[in-house]
Amino acid sequence: MSSRPTRAWAPLAWGALLALAVLACWPCAPASAQASARIVHFDGQKVEAPRSWPVYRLAEHPRMCVRLDRRAVYLGTPSAEQRCPAEAMGRRRAILVEPRGATRARASALPAPRASISASGAFTGLGFDACTAPSSRSMTAWRASSPYAAIGVYIGGSNRGCTQPNLTASWVSAQVAAGWHLIPTYVGLQAPTSSCGSCAKLSASQATAQGASAASDAVAQASAVGMGPGSPIYFDMESYSRTSSATAATLAFLEAWTEKLHSLSYVSGVYSSGASGIADLADQVGTGYVLPDHLWFANWNGQATVDDPYVPDDAWTQHQRIHQYRGGHDESYGGVTINIDNNYVDGATVGTAAPAAASEDPVGYLDLVGSPHPGQLRVKGWALDKSAPTETLAIRVYVGGKPGATGALQQDLGPVANQSRPDVGARYRAAGGNHGFDLSFPTVKSGAQPVCVYALNTGGGNDRLLGCKATTIPVAISLSHLKVKAGGVRIWIACAWPEGTPCPGQLSLRSRLKVALPHRRGTPPRIRAVTRSLGRRAFNLSGERAHPFTIPFSAGGRALLRQRGQLRTQLVAAIPGGRRYLSLTVGR
Repeated sequence: MSSRPTRAWAPLAWGALLALAVLACWPCAPASAQASARIVHFDGQKVEAPRSWPVYRLAEHPRMCVRLDRRAVYLGTPSAEQRCPAEAMGRRRAILVEPRGATRARASALPAPRASISASGAFTGLGFDACTAPSSRSMTAWRASSPYAAIGVYIGGSNRGCTQPNLTASWVSAQVAAGWHLIPTYVGLQAPTSSCGSCAKLSASQATAQGASAASDAVAQASAVGMGPGSPIYFDMESYSRTSSATAATLAFLEAWTEKLHSLSYVSGVYSSGASGIADLADQVGTGYVLPDHLWFANWNGQATVDDPYVPDDAWTQHQRIHQYRGGHDESYGGVTINIDNNYVDGATVGTAAPAAASEDPVGYLDLVGSPHPGQLRVKGWALDKSAPTETLAIRVYVGGKPGATGALQQDLGPVANQSRPDVGARYRAAGGNHGFDLSFPTVKSGAQPVCVYALNTGGGNDRLLGCKATTIPVAISLSHLKVKAGGVRIWIACAWPEGTPCPGQLSLRSRLKVALPHRRGTPPRIRAVTRSLGRRAFNLSGERAHPFTIPFSAGGRALLRQRGQLRTQLVAAIPGGRRYLSLTVGR
């Protein structure tokens, strides 16, 4: 990432800062502001900064996000595990001062030069983007257990909001080798009427030159991390007001961006909101304007598709679209939490070249996943094999993650993709329209579960991941006919798991009580709420069976009831994967 300071603010340590820091100066500070400056000392270095800026020592805050778009001074090395919001961006303002040996240490750790990686062609599937590239450990955890196989990475630009301590050529090579598809993103100058108030803006009079300059810098940044010619680079143009002058300037900038990338043998992409940058580009279809090769549109409608009302049906149709369908939020997989945006990808990425047999893989799509009843899972979509277009494909489902994920359960549904789908028939006329599936089936899983669906290949090529979606499966036991007796509580339990499947569990009765803690004479008692067990027992059922069970009161439970008379009690019925609760009153 290049730094373009507007003022030489820190003369006391300027040489060190150039070598060790990412510096964005205090822009256009008046002389009166200089009087409020202070000197910050770190690792034998001195840096001058505004007195009002907070100073953070990163060793004391190991997960702090080093935000380049904030007025702050950061002392130390950004952590590989820093936690950043997905939406951070804006003009560089922060001062980052690293230890003297940090840059030299990183340089000596770089691997020997290797061949650059370039585009793999279109990737289709779920992806995410995060402000800072996750550590290799985090990427490994997410590759094993998340539904994602693509990630947007911010390679540079004057408005990139986060540091990138992990984004190196070795990181890129390792992630591609692990099966990740990378979406290189460059956050340069924004439209004159951009919604990003803190961002540096492009100039209408210099838009063409600035667009070409951004493309040259983006190629330099991509090359530095091993993304070679043939790779796509997506310009991040945030939403803006579509005035005539702003639209003209932005289009001139993006056309120059595309032309320069093409001249440097890279593929052009543009990210923007559907209602501003995408709409302006769509209006240029058929006019002779040099359009980007790929579109990445933001429309947070929650729909994992590449359809959008602002994108014409007949443009960017050859696997040239990415849809960002949900904004920043936390997701956790494999014990790792990252703040991400969600994307459905059907466009160019940087990754391992596709095998020669990829054209023989099935095609299809997972429309939805749901749970209509406890212990039941529903999957809907379509699949066909273009090399055997009239055959019915078999469908395989993994509940709990992709194959190999801890606890993932495989369910083979057989050759079921034979239901009517006129939309598929219209697209693949030789195949006909009977390639849909919409099935409900029993599962022993419960709770929040990622569900991944595959179409099984019939000949050459590989099985095809149709998609992964998350759903919540209600716990597969039901409780009824509750009766409180003198010696315990009687309850009927039914298990909705498949017939004959063992359905073991545990029943317990517990009450929340307020008790007085020991205290000194003359002082008021301290009251604390505690949970006490009134009784418990194990049970064993088979799927599709129901049976009554009695939970006897324990000796301690009987003593509490004699003491308290009546107790508000919670009955808990637990099976592997989930629990059911009932509230009742026991006692006199």
